[in-house]
Amino acid sequence: MHESHEHDEIRRAVRALCEEFPGEYWRAKDRERAYPGEFVDALTKAGFLAALIPVEYGGSGLKLDAAAVIMEEIQAAGCNGAAAHAQMYVMNTLLRYGSEEQKQRYLPGIAAGELRLQAFGVSEPTSGTDTLSLKTRAVRDGDEYVVNGQKIWTSRAEHSDLMALLVRTTPREEVAKKTEGLSLLLVDMREVSGLTIKPIRTMMNHSTTEVFFDDMRVPASALIGEEGQGFRYILSGMNAERILIAAECIGDAKWFIEKATDYAKERGVFGRPIGKNQGIQFPIARCYAQMRAAELMVHHAAKVYDQGGNAGSEANMAKMLASEASWAAADMCVQTHGGFGFAEEYDVERKFREARLYTVAPISTNLILSYLAEHVLGLPRSY
Repeated sequence: MHESHEHDEIRRAVRALCEEFPGEYWRAKDRERAYPGEFVDALTKAGFLAALIPVEYGGSGLKLDAAAVIMEEIQAAGCNGAAAHAQMYVMNTLLRYGSEEQKQRYLPGIAAGELRLQAFGVSEPTSGTDTLSLKTRAVRDGDEYVVNGQKIWTSRAEHSDLMALLVRTTPREEVAKKTEGLSLLLVDMREVSGLTIKPIRTMMNHSTTEVFFDDMRVPASALIGEEGQGFRYILSGMNAERILIAAECIGDAKWFIEKATDYAKERGVFGRPIGKNQGIQFPIARCYAQMRAAELMVHHAAKVYDQGGNAGSEANMAKMLASEASWAAADMCVQTHGGFGFAEEYDVERKFREARLYTVAPISTNLILSYLAEHVLGLPRSY
């Protein structure tokens, strides 16, 4: 795929940085379920996590398409960008809807690496993807909001200073439209009490948690945009999230395909390289074609987003196609390696576990299909 000189430069720079964090680094983090702080610090120092922050606030002022290239290259190098992508898409919501005062207060610190904005509190145990049914409440009390409730799958809450938190400020039965009554707060977790974070151990090292709010008080100035309009604000951030994660999936697919190809050339069985066998060749070639098709969709979605259009359908299709391409490549890579695919030292089993997440989160494939059926094809709503 022909790319701009800017994108080529970004790829080279990210690749060079990632070479400092080889498989052994990620294996150790995976074993200990540890946060890759050194990697995040290196990305921050190099300016990659400030990619989307405008130059006037100390960032690089790049567009989402360039940020997608960063995330793709991280994964293609065998690293894990999960600790980085949230800072990009959560910040995007602050960039689009935050006040000038909020931007001045937080963005330079985030760009400089003095502040981390990596936590996004949306999902709840009882509502999951049914965001409009969330129960965490924020009640206005003078110049503060008092927050009570619980969030789940709030990744990196333990390693973040700031959290974008979606709460209900008006009871559901009192709003004219069901998409109203939710508000977005930018919580400085260093300054609040009544906040409890509990880690959740999962199949892969994702630093995810559940968060409890017990009469947590935040200043009213923490409100992003208008009260009651938070759902609309996070939709934009969710589209950015889906595009960035889709780009990560493309990077993963490239890693699996390269790993499988190299192994198939080197591994000899019955006096010949296994790569000579069409039973090995064809799955690798099919995954490559699937990845390239998804790659085009990801870059198209990023361009639609960057041009200010509603990228809902493109972002959803990119996320679905890319996550399916990476999972197909992961499965193929294990099969190509045979028993060695399960050996820790090859990194295949770690990346296999990490890749499995993205057909489920941050939005499951079934919900993407429902969205396309209703909003693109005009079929009746199924839920």
